[in-house]
Amino acid sequence: MRADPDARATPDPLATPGVRDVLDAAERKRAASLRRPADRALYVASHLALRTLLGAYLRVPAREVALVREPCPGCGGPHGRPAVPGTPPPLHFSLSHSHGLALIGVAAVPVGVDVQRVPGPGTVDACAPSLHPAERAELDRLPPGARPGAFAQLWARKEAYLKGIGTGLARPASADYLGADTRARPHGWTVTDLPRADGHTAAVAVLGTAPPVPCVRRLPVRVSSPHLTD
Repeated sequence: MRADPDARATPDPLATPGVRDVLDAAERKRAASLRRPADRALYVASHLALRTLLGAYLRVPAREVALVREPCPGCGGPHGRPAVPGTPPPLHFSLSHSHGLALIGVAAVPVGVDVQRVPGPGTVDACAPSLHPAERAELDRLPPGARPGAFAQLWARKEAYLKGIGTGLARPASADYLGADTRARPHGWTVTDLPRADGHTAAVAVLGTAPPVPCVRRLPVRVSSPHLTD
C-alpha cells in the first residue's frame, strides 16, 4: 500500500473529514507527533487501512476495532505484539511502513511483516556490526554494490521475525540468524521474502513450518478515500 503522493500538500491528514473518528487516541497522538507531512500521511493512511481490513474480518466498522498490546515475552510489560482482543477464531496482524510504502499482514497464527527502503553503503557499514556473525560473513562475501540490497532484505526478515515473536528490536539483532540459509533460520517459523517494489525490500514471518504461501496484494490508498472511514 502506498500513501497518496499528494498527501504532502495536505495541511494535516488528521483534519480530513472522518479520520479523527476512526483512529483511537493513541493513534491520533502518534500521528500528531510526526513533524514531516509525508510521514504523518503515511502513518494515517496505513492505520486507516489496517482498521478497515481488520474491520472487514471482524464485520465491524473500522472505528470499532479495538487494538491492544500483548504482554512482552521478555519482561511481561504491556508492549508486546499488537493484537485484537477476544476474537474467535484467532486473528493476528502486523503493520510496517517505510519511506512512502506500507505493508500489512493478517493471518490465523502469529505473524510479523516488515518493509525496508534499500539504504546507502554508509548505513550498511554502520549497522553490520550488530548482526549475527554468520549474517555479517554473508554480507562480507558480496561485492560492494550488492550489499545494500542484501542488507535491506536481511533486515526485513529480521524485523518481521522479531515482530512475530513479539519482542521487536528489544531482542538483540545478533541473537538470531535470518540470512540466506533457510535451514539455519529460527526453528518453528517460516520467513519468506516478498517481491521488491520501488527501492524497498519486504518479508513476512509466520508461526509454523508449513504455512500457506503468502498472498500479496498491492493496494494504492488515498488518505481521503471514503471507504476507509466506513
